Amino acid sequence: MLPQYLAKAVPNPAANRAPWYKNTAPTYAGIFLWIAFYDSIAAGTITRGTIAVCLLALAVAGALSYALYYYVPAMLGMKTGYPLYVVGSSTFGTKGGYAMPGLLMGLLQVGWFAVGTFFASTFVLKALNMDATPGSVPFIIVGVIWGYLMAWFGVMGIQYVARIATFLNFIPLVMLIIVFAKTADGVGGHVPSNPSSFVAFTMLLQIVIGFFATAGAAGADICTNSRNEGDVKWGGMVGIVLAVIVAGGLPLMSVAGAKVLMPSVQGFNYSDVVGGIGGPLAVAMFFLFTLASVPSACFCAFIAGNSFSTMIPGVPRLGSTMVGMTVAIVLAVTGVAANLIGFFTIVGASFGPICGAMAADYLLSGKKWAGPREGINWAGYGAWAVGFLVGILPFLPVSPEVKELAQPAVVYSFITGFIVYVILAKAGLEPKTVPMPK
Repeated sequence: MLPQYLAKAVPNPAANRAPWYKNTAPTYAGIFLWIAFYDSIAAGTITRGTIAVCLLALAVAGALSYALYYYVPAMLGMKTGYPLYVVGSSTFGTKGGYAMPGLLMGLLQVGWFAVGTFFASTFVLKALNMDATPGSVPFIIVGVIWGYLMAWFGVMGIQYVARIATFLNFIPLVMLIIVFAKTADGVGGHVPSNPSSFVAFTMLLQIVIGFFATAGAAGADICTNSRNEGDVKWGGMVGIVLAVIVAGGLPLMSVAGAKVLMPSVQGFNYSDVVGGIGGPLAVAMFFLFTLASVPSACFCAFIAGNSFSTMIPGVPRLGSTMVGMTVAIVLAVTGVAANLIGFFTIVGASFGPICGAMAADYLLSGKKWAGPREGINWAGYGAWAVGFLVGILPFLPVSPEVKELAQPAVVYSFITGFIVYVILAKAGLEPKTVPMPK
């Protein structure tokens, strides 16, 4: 007997699919154009590495994000038409799939939606020169309106998320280009104050891939809307690899240039540089940051809705999504979400071994979906447990030297999950598969 979330699963038909530039590429690009990705990307990196080293690291990070975290889930979604929570039942089992990647992904997206709503509400109120204190009446009003509007777009489906991202992505992109143009003259004068190319390189790998990990696994959901392998590849190359280089490289170079040209810029955050430029651009900054948050907010709501509607099929998608987003809005307007970034970063690191185990399962099954496996797949859970220990090492109270050597832990956790899954699968810990209903 299959669990309800598998028995009632229906693949996305070919008639509902569209080219990569209408869904995959703009959706992923919107995630990287979110201020949460690039605001602090220069902190601790340009002080250690040259611009050339940092840009090379971004290119490698984008390629690894594509190859390790996105490609296999995306191919599974495209080939089967099923979302992550269904195809994950092969790697983790029909019962094991409830927790991982099923509800774990949904709960994680609720948390990120809360973080996004908190910052969007803050930016809007600061731009209007109003009280931006969490719990105040203006903050609650803006948070509730923003949260439910983004949740509704997410419920409507990936085609609506992509449609929004296609247009709104140009706003932060233009801002990145303008700020770079104002600071470009100083880029050539950048000299690392604490040179260590290795640390700069590995830190950027950890920053980019750690930020992307859960979004990569969600490639299964997004690419249920892809027509063929070409859509999967082009959507990932443009929306991930190119987007990382642009959305990470321009802010990084802007901060480096500003530190040379503008003595008044004390910090290493991108928002410090925009503030240092001053004028109308600085005033408009908060509105632009808010608009740049729209695609990522819709993405979180879409993925959370997929998780809840798949794992709890008896509840309508709209209802389960709105319940989850209501929790997120409460966390945001009360200010609790401001302290959740570190926690969700650690939880996000758990997707390293999840993606590693899925990649191993995919290759061992002949580059196809094997189908749901009975009960709990201990090969998958064993791979996740060992890989997770590797992935959280930098977050533990260890010495700075150990933290530096442990980077990029998110890559090591993927490799660990992959290897352990292969070993346990070869040892016979994979349960037998269960047929899906026609």
